[in-house]
Amino acid sequence: MGEEEVDIDEEEIRITSPYEQKDVLTSGNIEMDKKMGGGIPAGSLTIIEGPNDCGKSVVTQQILWGGLQQGFTITSYTTENTIKSLLKQMDSLALDISEYFLLGYLKIFPFSLKGTEGVAEIPYLKYIVDDMERKQDDIVIIDSLTVFVSRASENDILDFFSSCKNLCDHGKTILITVHDYAFGKEMLTRIRSICDAHLSIRLEEAGDKLIKIMEVAKIRGAQRSTGNIISFDVEPGFGLRIIPIGRAKA
Repeated sequence: MGEEEVDIDEEEIRITSPYEQKDVLTSGNIEMDKKMGGGIPAGSLTIIEGPNDCGKSVVTQQILWGGLQQGFTITSYTTENTIKSLLKQMDSLALDISEYFLLGYLKIFPFSLKGTEGVAEIPYLKYIVDDMERKQDDIVIIDSLTVFVSRASENDILDFFSSCKNLCDHGKTILITVHDYAFGKEMLTRIRSICDAHLSIRLEEAGDKLIKIMEVAKIRGAQRSTGNIISFDVEPGFGLRIIPIGRAKA
């Protein structure tokens, strides 16, 4: 008795299993990953800096989504969103992470410092480091660090980044966004030297609109040479769209 043949339409099958490669954190955006030399090596400390509304959060959300697709577990500390608003925002960018959150692969910890303006001695940076040490997740994202460093001494800030680097040396991958006005020039130079990767985002005028420009200043240990400049825009319902430099400046 012969086996019954079954016709399978491959177009109707969608495999959503995570990527096998986990030594590099990718964004899930092919063009962005190319510019970053293949992605951010696991175990790296990354700083993403730029002015207000330049796209720092969107870039980290794209990387967060890519990491979840790879099978990483992620802790996200946010001063920019609540849990609900972060899930909603990412869904609006076609980066639905709700199932990962419900299944525990993603943990979101919103921070609100309202009402603590007069309590400058609270060691927020130390609390964050201690909490990261207790977490078992592969990746930690802090978006944004600005409100914490504005109340901290230079020594506390350097100790924080050194502690983060130590956690990365022991296997964690940490990404931190910060506004470019948060540090003085000398302090920023020292922080950049501690970090393994440095992404700088700015806004540039292109005709009658502003284009987001990300400079891949450094990614230590990248699999391939990194591209210097990425221009992008954010489209509701689509997400982060890479724009060729020539078209962006046209």
